[in-house]
Amino acid sequence: MRQILQAQGGDLMLRDHWHRRSPNRLPDVVWNATVHRVRSEFEEMPCLRVTLEQARLLFGLPSQTSGWVLSRLASDGFLMQTGAGEYVRRKTTP
Repeated sequence: MRQILQAQGGDLMLRDHWHRRSPNRLPDVVWNATVHRVRSEFEEMPCLRVTLEQARLLFGLPSQTSGWVLSRLASDGFLMQTGAGEYVRRKTTP
């Protein structure tokens, strides 16, 4: 992972950080397909509201994977998490 740092004087520098790959990490092809599939479900059903446990059951994914996918879609700005812990599609403006 590359990190951009701002040095004194305003100059930008790149700094590489290498992290050991998690043994729980999905292969990239599987990860991308899973994120796309879950996103598609929310696109097809814009009013869908699910908790982490409901998402696990609905999408047939392990708990950890469900959490990762929902967090990714939330960090992308596609979903948001309510105060009740439900994941919902962020409203879009036409």
